[in-house]
Amino acid sequence: MSRDNATIVRRFVDEVITQGNIEAAGQYVWEDVIEQVPLPGQGPGLDGLKGILRAMRAGFPDIVFSIEEQVAERDKVASRFEWTGTHRGEFLGIPATGRAVRVWGMVIDRLEDGRIKDTRIIMDTFGLLGQLGALPSPATP
Repeated sequence: MSRDNATIVRRFVDEVITQGNIEAAGQYVWEDVIEQVPLPGQGPGLDGLKGILRAMRAGFPDIVFSIEEQVAERDKVASRFEWTGTHRGEFLGIPATGRAVRVWGMVIDRLEDGRIKDTRIIMDTFGLLGQLGALPSPATP
């Protein structure tokens, strides 16, 4: 069962995020999915997830989301990921910069009956903002 759950998560990442088939998200995620740590502006449930994924693809149309490591046990799947993309559209209120980014993170998904029921993503948002030039440079001593 845990191996099947890991496969479901990998398929979701590939088809929905990297390939951009956001409407297919409902095949992998329950309508009332709970995002434990939503991204800024992310609404609730499947619609909120689709909305933030659309925003990510609008900001980074060439996004590639890769699972680097994965551990599955019972109904949970933990994935260490990295995504890359070029900032070609507004994202989190930041106008397009044309900069390439590489962002790491971890996500823990809990699945019920073959679909993601709740999820918790921890992503290097400060690193992303720094790569986009949205954070001030640290002061030099």
